[in-house]
Amino acid sequence: MANVSERIQQLISEQCGGSQQVFAEKTGLTKGSVSQYVNGRNEPSKKTAGKIAEVFGVSAEWVLGAEEEADAAPAVRTSPNEGEKRPMRTFDKSQKLDGVCYDVRGPVLDEANRMRDNGVDIIKLNIGNPKPFKFDAPDEIVVDMIYNLRDTEGYSDSKGLFSARKAIMQYCQLKKIPNVSMEDIYTGNGASELITMAMQGFVNNGDEILLPMPDYPLWTASIKLAGGNPVHYRCDEQQNWYPDINDIRKKITPNTTGIVIINPNNPTGSLYPEEVLKQIVEVAREFDLMVFSDEIYDRLVMDGKKHVSIASLMPDRMCVTFNGLSKSHRIAGYRVGWMVLSGNKKNAQGFITGLNLLSSMRLCSNVPGQSVIQTALGGYQSADELLLPGGRLYEQREFIYKAINDIPGLSAVKPDAAFYIFPKIDLNKIHIKDDEQMVLDFLKQKRVLMLQGTAMNWDKPDHFRIVYLPDRRTLGKATERLAEFLSTYSQY
Repeated sequence: MANVSERIQQLISEQCGGSQQVFAEKTGLTKGSVSQYVNGRNEPSKKTAGKIAEVFGVSAEWVLGAEEEADAAPAVRTSPNEGEKRPMRTFDKSQKLDGVCYDVRGPVLDEANRMRDNGVDIIKLNIGNPKPFKFDAPDEIVVDMIYNLRDTEGYSDSKGLFSARKAIMQYCQLKKIPNVSMEDIYTGNGASELITMAMQGFVNNGDEILLPMPDYPLWTASIKLAGGNPVHYRCDEQQNWYPDINDIRKKITPNTTGIVIINPNNPTGSLYPEEVLKQIVEVAREFDLMVFSDEIYDRLVMDGKKHVSIASLMPDRMCVTFNGLSKSHRIAGYRVGWMVLSGNKKNAQGFITGLNLLSSMRLCSNVPGQSVIQTALGGYQSADELLLPGGRLYEQREFIYKAINDIPGLSAVKPDAAFYIFPKIDLNKIHIKDDEQMVLDFLKQKRVLMLQGTAMNWDKPDHFRIVYLPDRRTLGKATERLAEFLSTYSQY
């Protein structure tokens, strides 16, 4: 009996010209889901297997690994009371997870971990985790955590400690985010938990939520998990990766209920100017959309530019803003995030009731992590020195930007913020049809780990993301290997 991975690979080879992208387009699945099936990381549910079977003219049982002829007799279980034999129950993956994927920690990383376990030294440019690259947390935060451990052994209020929420409220005042009280602030185990919670509380089956392309894939996954349909609007590489307002308007339907912005953006590093944000606010007003703004990198802005929170521009409408300390204070492992409801909440009382319910169900977020928020947001911000000329993040950005643009066939827009760059591959010079296969081949041949652009829901195999947290010497090694690899690489 064959396994599911072999069957999917067979269909891709025989009916899709060897392209996972073609398979995804034919079946309506995401490229990430197909990749997980191929690599054996996940299996389609019976419903999804039926969809695949219908497209390619095979049976769902065959897709799931059975032979075309009669399958082997099912396993049986015996009733302890009557001795009767009945088929064993099969416990399938929940259908709610169909189409949900998160390739930031996907099959390419699985291969990297396998290589690491076999003693292979790998340069990691794949994930925005500052600590492994010697970006240490401020000493003051670590000391505060230690001093507070005994006092934070119990649960807190479901929304968070008073001191933490007070500090967040004052931070909102500095950002000119209007109409935020203590009850409008929710702490979370990182912003990620709160993104998923917000989507569970807001999205109904069939709702369409607009979000950027490329995006941070947790947003797409959370919308799908909540029963919604993520609809990606294009960010324009020729315009510094700003959202294309005309494309946003084209994507709106009667089912559209919300719009997501990621500002500063992951994976492009783009910082949206106030005039672009105002245009998004006007669209939200015109079509009566809820705005969700992911601002986790708002304190990692370079070149003297200023981050503007979109919530500050829309006091007449409700906005949900996400933030945290994982990146700016280099404490990703502490899991410290928050969500803020601002503006006019009159027409969102049902949504807020749902958020309160979901917040209470998880009891509270990590209390020791909450205990450092007040210290982190007050006083001297140590991240500032990393962002100025001579600072590590600034100098590493300068280095990677030049190094990428010096490689034939590659180009990149200079990031304004965060620690990501999203290079473009000239497909007329470098012949690629599957970007995941490209980064996998690069990993195996040159021992450098990156993330393919389609994992960030980009619609073509012509981009990839680099995290430029490693020091310049390491970045130099990685880009030298990349130039060597691409000089001869072709998938045709």
